[in-house]
Amino acid sequence: MASDIEIAQRAQLKRVTEIAQQRLGIPDEHLVPYGHHKAKISLAYLDTLKDRPDGKLILVTAISPTPAGEGKTTTTVGLGDALNRIGRKTMVCLREPSLGPVFGVKGGAAGGGHAQVVPMEDINLHFTGDFNAIGLANNLLAAMIDNHVHHGNALDIDVRRITWKRVMDMNDRALRDITVGLGGPANGYPRQDGFDIVVASEVMAIFCLATSLQDLKERLGNIVVAQTRGGQPVTARDLKAHGAMTVLLKDALAPNLVQTLENNPAILHGGPFANIAHGCNSVIATKASLKLADYVVTEAGFGADLGAEKFIDIKCRKTGLRPDAVVIVATVRALKFHGGVDVKQLNTENLAALEQGLANLERHVRNVREVYGLPCVVSINHFSFDTEAELALLQQRMARLEVPVRVARHWADGGRGAEDVARTVVELIETGPQAADGFRFVYPDEAPLLDKIGAIATRVYGAAGVSCSGKVREQIRKLEEAGYGRYPVCVAKTQYSFSTDPAARGAPSGHTIDIREVRLAAGAEFIVMICGDVMTMPGLPKIASAEKIDLDDEGKVVGLF
Repeated sequence: MASDIEIAQRAQLKRVTEIAQQRLGIPDEHLVPYGHHKAKISLAYLDTLKDRPDGKLILVTAISPTPAGEGKTTTTVGLGDALNRIGRKTMVCLREPSLGPVFGVKGGAAGGGHAQVVPMEDINLHFTGDFNAIGLANNLLAAMIDNHVHHGNALDIDVRRITWKRVMDMNDRALRDITVGLGGPANGYPRQDGFDIVVASEVMAIFCLATSLQDLKERLGNIVVAQTRGGQPVTARDLKAHGAMTVLLKDALAPNLVQTLENNPAILHGGPFANIAHGCNSVIATKASLKLADYVVTEAGFGADLGAEKFIDIKCRKTGLRPDAVVIVATVRALKFHGGVDVKQLNTENLAALEQGLANLERHVRNVREVYGLPCVVSINHFSFDTEAELALLQQRMARLEVPVRVARHWADGGRGAEDVARTVVELIETGPQAADGFRFVYPDEAPLLDKIGAIATRVYGAAGVSCSGKVREQIRKLEEAGYGRYPVCVAKTQYSFSTDPAARGAPSGHTIDIREVRLAAGAEFIVMICGDVMTMPGLPKIASAEKIDLDDEGKVVGLF
């Protein structure tokens, strides 16, 4: 059986200029090619599309992720190809992968099997340099903070209350907590510092929420990096850093055009983590796609409790975007894992475990339909080990909720294998109730911050409530007094469970969500609430994916998933 990278390397790619001109009508002069198979679409051209009507937006989400794999990105790509096959002009709109996970725990991040975006190696390994630009902009600001303190500290920054961290796009636990400025007066003032991964940074979040270069610059200027000795906020604008940061991000803000294995257009742009940040591709990319196609298939990171909630409560709230339908991805194997089966035993039929694990899928379905108010279809990413009895049980349980279930075989068969899902999605959108009629946020803008995370915890996670220390409560009180209480909440917690315990499978209820830390993201305009033991700088596993990645004797990349 061919690996994902082998399938991708065999693909017959078209020149990206051909995809742009023939499929999307984008003139050649508005493309900035990065080789033959990837290009940026100029922001100037996107400005000319404003009066076009929007296409239909399909959000792909999933059950709580497991080691068994769910295939959310693979389904997003396969569904896009399938919609094109049944005659709907469709664009796939995805996040760019982070190098940290690529070399860490999961390998490639461009789909899988015969449902991939290509060129796969480029996408996974630097792409068009967007993440490098984001990291540089972030670290320029960090350098300017320490430089300002070194040269007299005219802003009276309290070095004990500098909150801005440096970033890099790699998993490196040794950089979580460090000391900088050692070596004497010439090297600045020693202080405790640390690194986050690029995809957890506020600059990444701003990049993905900005609607224009002007909006980007304004948001970058609003970043709060420290406090003065008198307790007043210090911003990137105070340090005069936001202009240069915008310059570094100017080219990166244009979205990236590539293609699927079936030569259908795809935009990949931005990539915030969903267990730490808001987990969606850029607003610019999504809005551009809606102008360029009749249907747009996008994804939100991890399960419907994390990525989809943030897609709704942050991205949609800020932009006016509204999904027309939702696809919830699951596998029989993953559901059996949620039912307590060891990962080594997942290929064996086990109806009792599947019955128990279905609670996870049912809660995600209820969240999408009853909390977010959106129509949905369940897409079962098929494995050859799935039995007829298991698929029948799954259909039976979903029938109780009156939710359509479709088995998809896009990993093996490409878009042809997802046509049943595509037709069901079109039927939901074109003949069902309008999604906008039932769409709703989890909490209102005016709710206090603790009530906002309380609503997420109880309504989405099935928790009894939230807890936090007196110090955290005081931080929240001060944020509200400073006028930040209107911001939405971005929960940072484990993706593996509805709780903060990654080992709690299925659909745990009655637990408590403990808020460990609160961070203001004034430029992104949300409040990050860190819950449980989630890390904003991941580490590499004992056996990293990097150990398998190499070049063969012919110079081809191997081992990249």
